[in-house]
Amino acid sequence: MGDRYGGKRRWRAAIAAFATAAALTLTGCTGGPVDPAQQFDPVEGAFDAALVTSLEGVLDQAIALSGSSGGVAGVWAPWAGSWSAASGSVSLGEGARPVSTDSRFRLGPLTAELTCTVFLRLVEAGTVALDDPVTDYVDRVAGLDDITLEQLCRHTSGLADYYPGLEPHFIANPERVWSPNELLATGLANNRTGTPGQKWSYSRTGILLLGLALEEATGRTWNELVTQYIADPLGLDDTALPGPSTTRVDGVLGAYAASIAADGKPVCEAVLDDSAQSSSMGGVAAGAVSSLDDVRKLSEAFATGSLLGEHHARAQWTTIPLGGSAPPWQKFGIGGAEYGPLRGGFGESPGALTAAFTDPETGLTVVVALNNSTSGADFVRETAFALASLGSKAAAAGERQRPLVELPWSFEQASAKMTELGLCPTVTDAPEETPTETPAPPAEG
Repeated sequence: MGDRYGGKRRWRAAIAAFATAAALTLTGCTGGPVDPAQQFDPVEGAFDAALVTSLEGVLDQAIALSGSSGGVAGVWAPWAGSWSAASGSVSLGEGARPVSTDSRFRLGPLTAELTCTVFLRLVEAGTVALDDPVTDYVDRVAGLDDITLEQLCRHTSGLADYYPGLEPHFIANPERVWSPNELLATGLANNRTGTPGQKWSYSRTGILLLGLALEEATGRTWNELVTQYIADPLGLDDTALPGPSTTRVDGVLGAYAASIAADGKPVCEAVLDDSAQSSSMGGVAAGAVSSLDDVRKLSEAFATGSLLGEHHARAQWTTIPLGGSAPPWQKFGIGGAEYGPLRGGFGESPGALTAAFTDPETGLTVVVALNNSTSGADFVRETAFALASLGSKAAAAGERQRPLVELPWSFEQASAKMTELGLCPTVTDAPEETPTETPAPPAEG
């Protein structure tokens, strides 16, 4: 099919070039990376010993309950200090080296935060628009009529997620290189979850389409766009999408998952090593790798909109309810979720579970990554919730005041859900002593 929209693309490209040049002139964006945490004036230093012990207990419990060989986590409470830790080993093999806080890990569905942030930055540059039809850019795929680019990021496109149906194949043969068309065909072949704009339903298919549209609109690769619009401004050193044929990436945590039986249940005795895998299974929707500090910066920038102008930062977090049985405090914006005061995301990819959340008002930030995906995305979400519960009660340092962070769950609730969701734990019984929430004085002010 011919390029019916060539004129529109050339016009927008010219506007984008002008806008980019103006931005560099007026804001000095080339002057170096900016850490979004600085807006919270963070206290330097570690949490008190009792809180550190409780946080380490949650990480160790999460590793055991999920059947992981290791994991990394961090909690940052600007009024009190921070904690970051690594536990376990990078793989299940004998003599495997210990995990460190510098270890990279698979970003999984948090990759979509990068893709949607690039999208919004290109909207600000005039390259694309929120209400652009997908077919303006991806006209070789049938069945996309009436779907907009914004709906892809909001997961309201009605397109089914390709991942659930292909997950057994991904886990059993992780090094296979998948073409985007194969993944799209699977998503499009499934029943629609609704008409475009009708309701929320998570879909990697939609994010994959968005990435194709942005590359078509700009004539640039996803990595090039992420470098310009996110990695360079934030100073991200460890975040990238590996090439589809690069199945082993140095310094990345191993990846494991239980084999899936015909009835869809995990076979805990048959743990598969997915450490060598192609990023093509997730692509721009779930295929990137990153590190603890990079994800902390990304989460803070994403939640606060610090990479965007005020108008589009507000648009990003004009949220819609998840619907169904989800409680009203669970909502979704452009590319990310709100859970009470926390903004961010979580998810699974073959052999990996990752979550990151930030409270844009107080700066409370939580990141956690585990290397066994068997227990599913909700497990790592609850792990992050447990860590956030502890971190929200961190005692203020010096003359600082501890803010009131009203989380709609308790530490005990999150811990109980972790135990419930841990499908293939490496321990047969629950730990003799589970972490307890550290008492804290009431918030001042």
